[in-house]
Amino acid sequence: MTQYDVNALRQEYPILEREIYGKKLVYFDNTATSQTPRCVVEAIENMYYTKKANVHRGVHTLSQEATDMQEMTRERVRQFINAMSTQEIIFTRGTTEAINLVASSFGNFLENDDEIIVTVMEHHANIVPWQLLAQRKRIHLRVVPIDANGNLNIDAYCRLFSERTRFVSICHVSNVLGTVNPIKELIAEAHKHQVPVLIDGAQAISHMRVDVQDIDADFYAFSAHKMYGPTGVGVLYGKKHWLEMMPPYQGGGEMIGHVGFDKTTFAELPFKFEAGTPDFVGIAALREAIDYIERIGIEQIAAHEHELLEYATSQMMEIPGMRIFGTAKNKCALISFLIGNEHHYDIGMLLDKLGIAVRTGHHCAQPLMTSLGIEGTVRASFALYNTREEIDTFIAALRRILTILG
Repeated sequence: MTQYDVNALRQEYPILEREIYGKKLVYFDNTATSQTPRCVVEAIENMYYTKKANVHRGVHTLSQEATDMQEMTRERVRQFINAMSTQEIIFTRGTTEAINLVASSFGNFLENDDEIIVTVMEHHANIVPWQLLAQRKRIHLRVVPIDANGNLNIDAYCRLFSERTRFVSICHVSNVLGTVNPIKELIAEAHKHQVPVLIDGAQAISHMRVDVQDIDADFYAFSAHKMYGPTGVGVLYGKKHWLEMMPPYQGGGEMIGHVGFDKTTFAELPFKFEAGTPDFVGIAALREAIDYIERIGIEQIAAHEHELLEYATSQMMEIPGMRIFGTAKNKCALISFLIGNEHHYDIGMLLDKLGIAVRTGHHCAQPLMTSLGIEGTVRASFALYNTREEIDTFIAALRRILTILG
Protein backbone atom coordinates (compact mmCIF):
# COMPACT_ATOMS: atom_id res chain seq x y z
CA MET A 1 0.00 0.00 0.00
CA THR A 2 1.56 3.29 -1.10
CA GLN A 3 -0.71 5.58 0.93
CA TYR A 4 -2.22 4.81 4.31
CA ASP A 5 -5.99 4.96 3.83
CA VAL A 6 -7.53 4.10 7.17
CA ASN A 7 -11.09 4.44 5.88
CA ALA A 8 -10.40 1.90 3.14
CA LEU A 9 -8.83 -0.45 5.69
CA ARG A 10 -11.88 -0.19 7.94
CA GLN A 11 -14.04 -1.68 5.18
CA GLU A 12 -12.35 -5.02 5.86
CA TYR A 13 -13.79 -5.12 9.40
CA PRO A 14 -17.61 -5.49 9.43
CA ILE A 15 -17.63 -5.46 13.25
CA LEU A 16 -16.64 -1.79 13.18
CA GLU A 17 -20.07 -1.04 11.73
CA ARG A 18 -21.81 -2.46 14.80
CA GLU A 19 -23.77 -0.26 17.14
CA ILE A 20 -23.53 -0.65 20.92
CA TYR A 21 -26.43 0.90 22.85
CA GLY A 22 -27.28 2.87 19.72
CA LYS A 23 -23.76 4.24 19.33
CA LYS A 24 -21.32 3.26 16.60
CA LEU A 25 -18.69 0.96 18.07
CA VAL A 26 -15.32 2.45 18.95
CA TYR A 27 -13.02 -0.50 19.59
CA PHE A 28 -10.08 0.47 21.82
CA ASP A 29 -9.36 -2.96 23.35
CA ASN A 30 -6.78 -4.03 20.78
CA THR A 31 -4.12 -4.94 23.32
CA ALA A 32 -6.38 -7.74 24.54
CA THR A 33 -7.24 -8.89 21.02
CA SER A 34 -7.35 -7.22 17.63
CA GLN A 35 -10.23 -7.52 15.20
CA THR A 36 -9.96 -9.78 12.15
CA PRO A 37 -10.17 -8.64 8.50
CA ARG A 38 -12.30 -10.36 5.88
CA CYS A 39 -9.30 -11.94 4.15
CA VAL A 40 -8.34 -13.88 7.29
CA VAL A 41 -11.92 -15.04 7.89
CA GLU A 42 -12.10 -16.10 4.25
CA ALA A 43 -8.90 -18.10 4.67
CA ILE A 44 -10.52 -19.95 7.58
CA GLU A 45 -13.66 -20.55 5.53
CA ASN A 46 -11.61 -21.83 2.59
CA MET A 47 -9.77 -24.33 4.77
CA TYR A 48 -12.99 -25.68 6.31
CA TYR A 49 -14.83 -25.87 2.98
CA THR A 50 -12.07 -27.16 0.69
CA LYS A 51 -9.03 -28.55 2.57
CA LYS A 52 -10.06 -29.85 5.98
CA ALA A 53 -8.05 -32.99 6.75
CA ASN A 54 -5.52 -33.86 9.41
CA VAL A 55 -1.97 -32.83 8.64
CA HIS A 56 1.18 -34.96 8.33
CA ARG A 57 -0.88 -38.16 8.59
CA GLY A 58 -2.51 -38.98 5.29
CA VAL A 59 -1.44 -39.87 1.79
CA HIS A 60 -4.69 -38.58 0.30
CA THR A 61 -4.94 -35.24 -1.47
CA LEU A 62 -6.81 -33.31 1.21
CA SER A 63 -4.29 -34.25 3.89
CA GLN A 64 -1.40 -33.33 1.62
CA GLU A 65 -2.97 -29.96 0.81
CA ALA A 66 -3.64 -29.17 4.47
CA THR A 67 -0.09 -30.19 5.34
CA ASP A 68 1.28 -27.95 2.62
CA MET A 69 -0.76 -25.02 3.98
CA GLN A 70 0.59 -25.53 7.49
CA GLU A 71 4.20 -25.78 6.36
CA MET A 72 3.79 -22.77 4.07
CA THR A 73 2.71 -20.83 7.16
CA ARG A 74 5.77 -22.06 9.05
CA GLU A 75 8.00 -20.71 6.30
CA ARG A 76 6.02 -17.45 6.25
CA VAL A 77 6.53 -17.03 9.99
CA ARG A 78 10.23 -17.77 9.56
CA GLN A 79 10.49 -14.98 7.00
CA PHE A 80 8.38 -12.58 9.07
CA ILE A 81 10.65 -12.78 12.12
CA ASN A 82 13.84 -13.65 10.20
CA ALA A 83 14.54 -16.99 11.88
CA MET A 84 17.31 -19.10 10.38
CA SER A 85 15.25 -22.25 9.87
CA THR A 86 11.68 -23.52 9.95
CA GLN A 87 12.93 -26.03 12.51
CA GLU A 88 12.99 -23.09 14.92
CA ILE A 89 9.27 -22.31 14.48
CA ILE A 90 6.94 -24.17 16.87
CA PHE A 91 3.17 -23.75 16.61
CA THR A 92 1.38 -23.40 19.95
CA ARG A 93 -2.04 -22.29 21.18
CA GLY A 94 -0.68 -18.84 22.01
CA THR A 95 1.97 -16.89 23.89
CA THR A 96 0.91 -18.41 27.20
CA GLU A 97 1.45 -21.98 26.04
CA ALA A 98 4.74 -21.01 24.40
CA ILE A 99 6.08 -19.63 27.68
CA ASN A 100 4.81 -22.66 29.59
CA LEU A 101 6.54 -24.91 27.06
CA VAL A 102 9.89 -23.24 27.71
CA ALA A 103 9.39 -23.13 31.48
CA SER A 104 8.53 -26.83 31.53
CA SER A 105 11.11 -28.13 29.06
CA PHE A 106 14.03 -25.79 29.75
CA GLY A 107 13.17 -26.04 33.41
CA ASN A 108 14.52 -29.58 33.38
CA PHE A 109 18.00 -28.08 33.20
CA LEU A 110 17.57 -25.97 36.34
CA GLU A 111 18.51 -27.00 39.85
CA ASN A 112 17.60 -25.92 43.37
CA ASP A 113 18.64 -22.34 44.18
CA ASP A 114 19.06 -21.37 40.52
CA GLU A 115 17.72 -17.93 39.64
CA ILE A 116 15.48 -16.54 36.89
CA ILE A 117 15.27 -12.83 36.10
CA VAL A 118 11.89 -11.31 35.21
CA THR A 119 10.55 -7.75 35.46
CA VAL A 120 7.86 -6.11 37.55
CA MET A 121 5.92 -5.26 34.35
CA GLU A 122 5.38 -8.87 33.23
CA HIS A 123 2.01 -10.32 32.30
CA HIS A 124 0.91 -13.16 34.56
CA ALA A 125 1.69 -15.54 31.68
CA ASN A 126 5.37 -14.66 32.15
CA ILE A 127 5.29 -14.94 35.92
CA VAL A 128 3.13 -17.89 36.95
CA PRO A 129 4.88 -20.58 34.79
CA TRP A 130 8.18 -19.67 36.46
CA GLN A 131 6.54 -19.70 39.90
CA LEU A 132 5.20 -23.20 39.22
CA LEU A 133 8.72 -24.24 38.29
CA ALA A 134 10.00 -22.58 41.45
CA GLN A 135 7.62 -24.65 43.55
CA ARG A 136 8.96 -27.84 42.02
CA LYS A 137 12.65 -26.98 42.10
CA ARG A 138 13.10 -24.18 44.64
CA ILE A 139 14.00 -21.73 41.92
CA HIS A 140 14.22 -18.04 42.87
CA LEU A 141 12.74 -15.20 40.84
CA ARG A 142 14.70 -11.94 40.67
CA VAL A 143 12.61 -8.94 39.66
CA VAL A 144 13.77 -5.87 37.70
CA PRO A 145 12.10 -2.64 38.95
CA ILE A 146 10.94 0.35 36.87
CA ASP A 147 11.32 4.11 37.18
CA ALA A 148 8.56 6.71 37.46
CA ASN A 149 8.06 6.82 33.68
CA GLY A 150 7.72 3.06 33.32
CA ASN A 151 11.23 2.36 32.02
CA LEU A 152 13.15 -0.66 33.26
CA ASN A 153 15.99 0.12 35.65
CA ILE A 154 18.84 -1.17 33.48
CA ASP A 155 21.47 -0.76 36.20
CA ALA A 156 19.37 -2.85 38.58
CA TYR A 157 18.92 -5.45 35.83
CA CYS A 158 22.68 -5.75 35.36
CA ARG A 159 23.21 -6.08 39.11
CA LEU A 160 20.75 -8.97 39.39
CA PHE A 161 23.02 -11.39 37.53
CA SER A 162 24.87 -13.84 39.74
CA GLU A 163 26.62 -17.16 39.41
CA ARG A 164 23.20 -18.78 39.98
CA THR A 165 21.37 -16.90 37.17
CA ARG A 166 20.18 -19.44 34.62
CA PHE A 167 17.46 -17.71 32.60
CA VAL A 168 15.92 -14.32 31.74
CA SER A 169 12.29 -13.87 30.63
CA ILE A 170 11.15 -10.36 29.69
CA CYS A 171 8.33 -8.76 27.74
CA HIS A 172 9.16 -6.83 24.60
CA VAL A 173 6.32 -4.37 25.28
CA SER A 174 4.39 -3.89 28.53
CA ASN A 175 0.68 -4.55 28.12
CA VAL A 176 -0.07 -1.92 30.78
CA LEU A 177 2.56 0.79 30.36
CA GLY A 178 3.18 0.45 26.64
CA THR A 179 6.92 0.66 27.34
CA VAL A 180 9.06 -0.79 24.56
CA ASN A 181 11.94 -2.44 26.37
CA PRO A 182 15.49 -2.25 24.94
CA ILE A 183 15.54 -6.00 24.43
CA LYS A 184 18.62 -6.10 22.21
CA GLU A 185 20.61 -4.45 25.01
CA LEU A 186 19.01 -6.67 27.66
CA ILE A 187 19.75 -9.83 25.68
CA ALA A 188 23.35 -8.78 25.07
CA GLU A 189 23.88 -8.27 28.80
CA ALA A 190 22.44 -11.70 29.59
CA HIS A 191 24.62 -13.35 26.98
CA LYS A 192 27.71 -11.83 28.63
CA HIS A 193 26.82 -14.15 31.51
CA GLN A 194 26.00 -17.08 29.18
CA VAL A 195 22.33 -16.82 30.17
CA PRO A 196 19.59 -17.50 27.57
CA VAL A 197 16.65 -15.11 27.17
CA LEU A 198 12.96 -15.55 26.33
CA ILE A 199 11.08 -12.53 24.98
CA ASP A 200 7.32 -12.30 25.40
CA GLY A 201 6.48 -10.60 22.11
CA ALA A 202 2.67 -10.71 22.37
CA GLN A 203 2.34 -6.91 22.47
CA ALA A 204 5.11 -6.17 19.97
CA ILE A 205 4.60 -8.45 16.99
CA SER A 206 1.87 -6.42 15.25
CA HIS A 207 3.34 -3.01 16.03
CA MET A 208 6.99 -3.20 14.97
CA ARG A 209 9.45 -5.17 12.89
CA VAL A 210 10.85 -8.13 14.83
CA ASP A 211 14.13 -9.72 13.72
CA VAL A 212 15.05 -12.54 16.07
CA GLN A 213 18.55 -12.86 14.64
CA ASP A 214 19.26 -9.16 15.02
CA ILE A 215 18.14 -9.06 18.65
CA ASP A 216 19.76 -12.47 19.21
CA ALA A 217 16.80 -13.83 21.21
CA ASP A 218 17.05 -17.43 22.35
CA PHE A 219 13.24 -17.69 22.46
CA TYR A 220 10.50 -15.37 21.20
CA ALA A 221 6.77 -15.99 21.75
CA PHE A 222 3.66 -14.39 20.27
CA SER A 223 -0.05 -14.96 19.51
CA ALA A 224 -1.99 -14.75 16.25
CA HIS A 225 -5.09 -13.12 17.75
CA LYS A 226 -3.18 -9.94 18.62
CA MET A 227 -1.99 -9.55 15.02
CA TYR A 228 -5.33 -9.63 13.17
CA GLY A 229 -5.30 -13.43 13.03
CA PRO A 230 -7.38 -16.25 14.54
CA THR A 231 -7.64 -17.16 18.20
CA GLY A 232 -6.02 -20.31 19.58
CA VAL A 233 -2.81 -20.11 17.54
CA GLY A 234 0.62 -18.92 18.64
CA VAL A 235 4.28 -19.25 17.80
CA LEU A 236 7.37 -20.09 19.78
CA TYR A 237 10.65 -19.30 18.09
CA GLY A 238 13.63 -21.04 19.65
CA LYS A 239 17.25 -21.28 18.63
CA LYS A 240 17.78 -24.70 17.17
CA HIS A 241 20.50 -25.81 19.58
CA TRP A 242 18.26 -25.09 22.58
CA LEU A 243 15.26 -26.87 21.07
CA GLU A 244 17.37 -29.91 20.25
CA MET A 245 18.55 -30.11 23.87
CA MET A 246 15.14 -29.60 25.48
CA PRO A 247 12.88 -32.60 26.16
CA PRO A 248 9.33 -32.63 24.70
CA TYR A 249 6.68 -30.57 26.43
CA GLN A 250 3.82 -33.01 25.78
CA GLY A 251 3.53 -36.57 24.52
CA GLY A 252 1.20 -37.89 21.85
CA GLY A 253 0.77 -38.28 18.14
CA GLU A 254 3.02 -36.57 15.60
CA MET A 255 5.85 -35.79 18.04
CA ILE A 256 7.24 -39.33 17.99
CA GLY A 257 9.77 -41.20 15.90
CA HIS A 258 8.94 -44.71 17.13
CA VAL A 259 6.82 -45.91 20.05
CA GLY A 260 7.32 -49.17 21.86
CA PHE A 261 6.43 -50.22 25.38
CA ASP A 262 10.11 -50.45 26.19
CA LYS A 263 11.20 -47.18 24.56
CA THR A 264 9.95 -44.19 22.57
CA THR A 265 12.01 -41.98 20.30
CA PHE A 266 10.96 -38.47 19.32
CA ALA A 267 10.49 -36.71 16.01
CA GLU A 268 12.89 -34.17 14.59
CA LEU A 269 12.32 -30.45 15.06
CA PRO A 270 9.94 -28.76 15.00
CA PHE A 271 7.51 -31.67 15.41
CA LYS A 272 9.03 -32.82 18.69
CA PHE A 273 7.11 -29.98 20.36
CA GLU A 274 3.83 -30.31 18.43
CA ALA A 275 1.97 -33.21 20.00
CA GLY A 276 -1.52 -34.01 18.73
CA THR A 277 -3.66 -32.49 16.03
CA PRO A 278 -2.75 -28.80 15.64
CA ASP A 279 -5.17 -26.03 14.77
CA PHE A 280 -4.17 -26.36 11.13
CA VAL A 281 -7.10 -24.20 10.05
CA GLY A 282 -6.00 -21.34 12.30
CA ILE A 283 -2.38 -21.86 11.32
CA ALA A 284 -3.28 -21.45 7.65
CA ALA A 285 -5.16 -18.26 8.53
CA LEU A 286 -2.11 -16.94 10.38
CA ARG A 287 -0.25 -16.89 7.07
CA GLU A 288 -2.97 -14.71 5.59
CA ALA A 289 -2.77 -12.39 8.63
CA ILE A 290 0.97 -11.98 8.12
CA ASP A 291 0.50 -11.34 4.41
CA TYR A 292 -2.17 -8.76 5.28
CA ILE A 293 0.19 -6.91 7.65
CA GLU A 294 2.97 -6.97 5.07
CA ARG A 295 0.69 -5.67 2.31
CA ILE A 296 -0.12 -2.62 4.42
CA GLY A 297 3.44 -2.30 5.73
CA ILE A 298 4.27 -2.71 9.38
CA GLU A 299 6.26 0.52 9.35
CA GLN A 300 3.20 2.39 8.05
CA ILE A 301 1.03 0.72 10.69
CA ALA A 302 3.49 1.79 13.40
CA ALA A 303 3.54 5.38 12.14
CA HIS A 304 -0.27 5.55 12.08
CA GLU A 305 -0.57 4.10 15.58
CA HIS A 306 2.09 6.46 16.93
CA GLU A 307 0.19 9.43 15.54
CA LEU A 308 -2.95 8.20 17.31
CA LEU A 309 -0.99 7.73 20.55
CA GLU A 310 0.40 11.26 20.42
CA TYR A 311 -2.97 12.78 19.60
CA ALA A 312 -4.87 10.84 22.25
CA THR A 313 -2.28 11.58 24.92
CA SER A 314 -2.35 15.33 24.24
CA GLN A 315 -6.16 15.40 24.34
CA MET A 316 -6.40 13.29 27.48
CA MET A 317 -3.93 15.44 29.40
CA GLU A 318 -6.34 18.37 29.07
CA ILE A 319 -8.90 16.50 31.19
CA PRO A 320 -8.73 17.56 34.86
CA GLY A 321 -7.46 14.84 37.18
CA MET A 322 -6.05 12.69 34.36
CA ARG A 323 -3.31 10.28 35.45
CA ILE A 324 -1.51 8.30 32.75
CA PHE A 325 0.59 5.32 33.80
CA GLY A 326 3.50 4.74 31.46
CA THR A 327 5.15 7.78 29.92
CA ALA A 328 8.30 6.24 28.45
CA LYS A 329 9.63 7.96 25.33
CA ASN A 330 9.68 4.65 23.46
CA LYS A 331 6.10 3.49 23.81
CA CYS A 332 3.49 1.50 21.89
CA ALA A 333 -0.01 2.73 21.13
CA LEU A 334 -1.80 2.12 24.41
CA ILE A 335 -2.72 4.38 27.30
CA SER A 336 -3.49 3.18 30.82
CA PHE A 337 -5.11 5.83 32.96
CA LEU A 338 -7.21 6.87 35.92
CA ILE A 339 -9.13 10.12 36.43
CA GLY A 340 -9.02 11.54 39.92
CA ASN A 341 -10.48 9.08 42.38
CA GLU A 342 -12.99 7.59 39.96
CA HIS A 343 -12.95 3.79 39.84
CA HIS A 344 -11.65 2.27 36.62
CA TYR A 345 -14.61 -0.11 36.48
CA ASP A 346 -17.13 2.73 36.63
CA ILE A 347 -15.41 4.58 33.79
CA GLY A 348 -15.22 1.42 31.69
CA MET A 349 -18.90 0.61 32.25
CA LEU A 350 -20.03 4.10 31.29
CA LEU A 351 -17.77 4.13 28.22
CA ASP A 352 -19.41 0.90 27.11
CA LYS A 353 -22.85 2.56 27.39
CA LEU A 354 -21.50 5.17 24.97
CA GLY A 355 -20.31 2.50 22.51
CA ILE A 356 -16.62 2.57 23.42
CA ALA A 357 -14.82 -0.68 24.23
CA VAL A 358 -11.84 -0.35 26.57
CA ARG A 359 -10.24 -2.68 29.09
CA THR A 360 -10.46 -2.17 32.86
CA GLY A 361 -8.80 -3.95 35.78
CA HIS A 362 -5.31 -5.18 36.54
CA HIS A 363 -4.71 -6.44 32.96
CA CYS A 364 -3.15 -9.69 34.23
CA ALA A 365 -0.33 -7.64 35.75
CA GLN A 366 -1.13 -7.50 39.47
CA PRO A 367 2.50 -7.22 40.65
CA LEU A 368 2.87 -4.11 38.48
CA MET A 369 -0.33 -2.65 39.89
CA THR A 370 0.97 -3.26 43.40
CA SER A 371 4.21 -1.46 42.56
CA LEU A 372 2.19 1.48 41.20
CA GLY A 373 0.05 1.56 44.35
CA ILE A 374 -3.23 1.05 42.50
CA GLU A 375 -5.74 -1.75 41.94
CA GLY A 376 -6.24 -1.25 38.22
CA THR A 377 -6.58 1.16 35.34
CA VAL A 378 -8.64 1.92 32.28
CA ARG A 379 -6.69 0.96 29.15
CA ALA A 380 -7.33 2.32 25.67
CA SER A 381 -5.26 0.69 22.93
CA PHE A 382 -5.11 1.46 19.23
CA ALA A 383 -4.73 -0.55 16.04
CA LEU A 384 -4.31 0.03 12.32
CA TYR A 385 -8.05 0.68 11.77
CA ASN A 386 -8.57 3.29 14.51
CA THR A 387 -8.98 6.98 13.69
CA ARG A 388 -8.54 10.46 15.14
CA GLU A 389 -12.31 10.86 14.92
CA GLU A 390 -12.74 7.88 17.24
CA ILE A 391 -10.34 9.48 19.69
CA ASP A 392 -12.43 12.67 19.58
CA THR A 393 -15.49 10.56 20.38
CA PHE A 394 -13.56 8.92 23.25
CA ILE A 395 -12.45 12.26 24.71
CA ALA A 396 -15.97 13.68 24.53
CA ALA A 397 -17.26 10.55 26.25
CA LEU A 398 -14.74 10.89 29.08
CA ARG A 399 -15.76 14.48 29.65
CA ARG A 400 -19.41 13.50 29.69
CA ILE A 401 -18.72 10.69 32.15
CA LEU A 402 -16.93 13.04 34.53
CA THR A 403 -20.00 15.28 34.45
CA ILE A 404 -22.22 12.29 35.22
CA LEU A 405 -19.97 11.19 38.08
CA GLY A 406 -19.96 14.69 39.46
